[in-house]
Amino acid sequence: MAAVKLEQVYKTYPGNVDVIKNFSLAIETGEFVAIVGPSGCGKSTLLRMIAGLEQITKGSVYINDVKVNHLEPAQRDIAMVFQNYALYPHMKVFDNMAYGLKIKKFSKSEIKKRVQKAAQILELTSLLERRPRELSGGQRQRVAMGRAIVREPKAFLFDEPLSNLDAKLRIQMRLEIQRLHQRLQTTSLYVTHDQVEAMTLAQRMVVMNQGMAEQIGTPSEVFNTPASSFVAGFIGSPPMNLLPVLVNEAKQIKIQTEEKIMLPAHAIPDVIKNKKVIIGVRPEHLKLHQPGFEVTVEMVEVLGSDQLIHVKFGDYPMVIRCATKETARYPLELGETIQVGLVEAHSLHWFNIDTQKRIDIN
Repeated sequence: MAAVKLEQVYKTYPGNVDVIKNFSLAIETGEFVAIVGPSGCGKSTLLRMIAGLEQITKGSVYINDVKVNHLEPAQRDIAMVFQNYALYPHMKVFDNMAYGLKIKKFSKSEIKKRVQKAAQILELTSLLERRPRELSGGQRQRVAMGRAIVREPKAFLFDEPLSNLDAKLRIQMRLEIQRLHQRLQTTSLYVTHDQVEAMTLAQRMVVMNQGMAEQIGTPSEVFNTPASSFVAGFIGSPPMNLLPVLVNEAKQIKIQTEEKIMLPAHAIPDVIKNKKVIIGVRPEHLKLHQPGFEVTVEMVEVLGSDQLIHVKFGDYPMVIRCATKETARYPLELGETIQVGLVEAHSLHWFNIDTQKRIDIN
């Protein structure tokens, strides 16, 4: 196992196109860190730079305090799991898992021992004589993980390994990866665009935006105290409702179309009086038929025991999450105007309208 550290790393393509900008991150030995962000934010590029598949423009990457910028991928002692499995179609499962060890001239007995151990961990023992075409998508991904495990690397790098699987298989494979890390305790860096994967798997997560780290923290820190409006609008399903508002001297809140939000005075900090700010509230922290502000119902999505109510407040769309039983007796009509308030006064988030950064109200 190894600690992995990135110090002020940049990746610039021809034409001065900055893909990674001043990125720093320290991953402790045995830690599981997830990098999450929208498509094109630089997640996979960052992973490939650690693996040695992409050249670093500026900055340093260390594995166990050894600078590896100029080392070949094979010399870095890391194992990478890709989203497309990358299995050899003509080889059986055993040979796919053993191939890297054969290249490194391991003995037949050691290869057999390592492959059987990995197969037992991943429940592949009965599949060792099959070829990839005879396996399901989830089984192929487990073989790809097994190929990485047998190498006993210093670190695992996962590049969106579950994105090709259906929803049910993704849940199963998330559990597999969780169990794998609990058993092996190998340093792991996991790249995904799926925030649910990041929040359920990671001990810490990095939210990336345009090549930079918007926030680094535990899943609960990122969810409960987002560092910027970008993080607030990206993490959460559905994401946080965000409204640009003006808070006047009397702590009255108005949006641009003059609609007002009536909230308890103690819910509005003094630091934002007479300022234009962004107010944020999670869909589950809004309550139907409570004093606060009027919205117009646009659509209702029933998700079983929960429902998402899509509304408009002035020109701004919002989402309310509540139990389906709350409207069972009096169903909402599309176009209906209803009152919405806060479940708890302290559930509001405030962001600077210029910098988009979180406003510290303590």
